[in-house]
Amino acid sequence: MAATSHPLATLAAIETLKAGGNAVDAAIAAVALQCVVDPHMTGLGGDCFALYAPAGGSLVAYNGSGRAPKGASLETYLERGWTSIPDGSVDAVTVPGAVDTWCQLSESHGRIGIERILQPAIDAAENGFTIAPRVARDWATYAGRIAAYPVSAEHYLPQGKAPSAGDRLVHPALARTLRAVAKSGRSGFYEGETAEDIVATLKGHGGFHTLEDLASFSAERTAPISGEYRGHTLNECPPNGQGLAALIIARLLDGFDLSEGALSEADRIHLLAEATKAAYRQRDALIADPAFMTVTPEEVLAEVNIAKLRAEIRMDRASAPESWDMPVHKDTVYVTVVDGEGNAMSLINSLFFAFGSGIYAPKAGVLLQNRGNGFSLKPGHPNAFAPGKRPFHTIIPAILSKGGRAVASFGVMGGQYQATGHAHFLSQVLDRGRDVQAASDQPRSFYTEGKLTLETTIPEAIKADLSARGHDTAWADEPLGGCQAIWIDHERGVLWGASDHRKDGIALGY
Repeated sequence: MAATSHPLATLAAIETLKAGGNAVDAAIAAVALQCVVDPHMTGLGGDCFALYAPAGGSLVAYNGSGRAPKGASLETYLERGWTSIPDGSVDAVTVPGAVDTWCQLSESHGRIGIERILQPAIDAAENGFTIAPRVARDWATYAGRIAAYPVSAEHYLPQGKAPSAGDRLVHPALARTLRAVAKSGRSGFYEGETAEDIVATLKGHGGFHTLEDLASFSAERTAPISGEYRGHTLNECPPNGQGLAALIIARLLDGFDLSEGALSEADRIHLLAEATKAAYRQRDALIADPAFMTVTPEEVLAEVNIAKLRAEIRMDRASAPESWDMPVHKDTVYVTVVDGEGNAMSLINSLFFAFGSGIYAPKAGVLLQNRGNGFSLKPGHPNAFAPGKRPFHTIIPAILSKGGRAVASFGVMGGQYQATGHAHFLSQVLDRGRDVQAASDQPRSFYTEGKLTLETTIPEAIKADLSARGHDTAWADEPLGGCQAIWIDHERGVLWGASDHRKDGIALGY
């Protein structure tokens, strides 16, 4: 079974499985295709995190987040008077980490090789693809991010405007780069013509990036971090991602009775908001490139710390609003695949903001991400900018396990929302007994930027109840996040798939 946010990606995964590939092969095939057909959400110029649960084996995590150029410095940005790195600037571009991550995953865990894996993406780029409805909506909404760069606009705004649903596009430059990776692996991207075009493009905009920055990059294989929730284990990638925040929220909520009928819907939304505030305070103060963190995830998740945070939550009153330093964004794709042997893959890929930095390397056909906007420019902060450092990341895949076996592979896209989304999804499944599709379909809420934002499917009476508790409530102007999930029923040998109705995607099994 495969679940993605784009139907063509799901089909690519299924076809890869049918051709003899395993879950790893299929997930990479799907996400590579989305780098072609979903260019505002993801791309070869972005980053990747993954969790892999081999059947009968131990979970492994991959951190494919890129590093800042070695020639840049915090002092340079402070001298410019900046309080943050502008999200549409060349200084926000970090080394793309996705391609190296895919190649490592393929070599270590795949079956059919990167050349076969990338064929669906190559075919779409060379022969064309049709714009899906949600893609068209987002493309038009965020067209201004690429309109600022004429070279980018020439390709992504044909005839000066965003393509409409049903329009067909081709991307021959990206096809050439995909073919180079298919033939030569990571060196087809991080060395040679592709790397030279990326670096030349960035230098042309005043960037500090060098060929050595690209050539020296390598994704990191690590152990996941985990926390308990309702007798299950939630597994996340370790920092510099915000998986730790998801674990804090889950551990906080584990101390409350959230079973069906125990609380009102307003109580549930209130609790999730308060747990989010507590977790994100910890997140913003502590999470960074692990080489620069001052505490370990285990220390943060210690029950003495969690119990203290939990005790501060009041059911009748909202705590003080937070002013977060982290940038807000919503643009990511998440893919999950479970193969016939029971191997489970949970993978997420992103350019950060819509169309990333907006900077496009035309010969390579690659849009560059703007993850550097996630750095702090406060001297002494664990997440303060430094050369060769990885910034704080929002994108997080998840795997839920019980008794040492994976029982669910899932992710909830949506930038800052993702950690909250993981906890909300788990509660819908484990507390309320909903299947994964019904859990994904439930109305969402998110405390962010001083407001408790509610999807418009939440009743007005609940909004009024939350306002009376002191929440500054507001209706969301677009859907919150997007979930993909697969539940593994080991006892009956059944897979349950879910794909969020807020996106174009689909879940398919065979």
